Amino acid sequence: MNKKITIAIDGFSSTGKSTIAKLIAKKYNFIYVDTGAMYRAVTLYALENNFIGSDFFNVDSLVSNLKKISLKFIFNEHLSFAEMYLNDVNIEKEIRSLKVSQFVSKIAEITAVRKKLVLEQQKMGENGGIVMDGRDIGTVVFPNADIKLFMTASADKRATRRYKELIDRGDDVSFKDILFNVQERDRIDSTRKDSPLVMAEDAIEFDNSDMGIDEQFERICILIDKKIS
Repeated sequence: MNKKITIAIDGFSSTGKSTIAKLIAKKYNFIYVDTGAMYRAVTLYALENNFIGSDFFNVDSLVSNLKKISLKFIFNEHLSFAEMYLNDVNIEKEIRSLKVSQFVSKIAEITAVRKKLVLEQQKMGENGGIVMDGRDIGTVVFPNADIKLFMTASADKRATRRYKELIDRGDDVSFKDILFNVQERDRIDSTRKDSPLVMAEDAIEFDNSDMGIDEQFERICILIDKKIS
């Protein structure tokens, strides 16, 4: 039986954090939590209720309605991963849109939103045996995680990956817009006052600009095996 350790994966957008986390969870039979999906779900809620737009953001209205937001992951056996549900509605496809991506970093800046979601994330992982990815997992959510990873890559490589992902699923997007979104999210995530995106001092950095998933996974499994043996 594997030791129930906690694995925190942080890093910039489109660095393959979720892909790696899912592979780890599957191999070691750990629970996987995509915290980015949680922030995206709140963003979708804000968009649907007209709390945020291209030229406005009614923060007070969003904060006062946070109690109405219920988030949960439900495992999809056909896809082999848990999908995000907002108030009992499957929103997995909707939260992956470019529109949600354009606003999620602004939503994630709000302290009340972060407090709500961090508490939920900590509760999910209180018994260990979990791999969680996001922006502040190793620094805020689980500062005592057994393994901390920090994923990075060049903005151009990340935008190319994201562009291909959206094109493959049929979205009408431009590479220029995707690159701008990646760079803007980097700026907001790294400079926000509450829990900015930074690499924990004891994290292991993976620059995967020119590193494939298989190589990353192999290296990470060596680290995990040492911890659980």
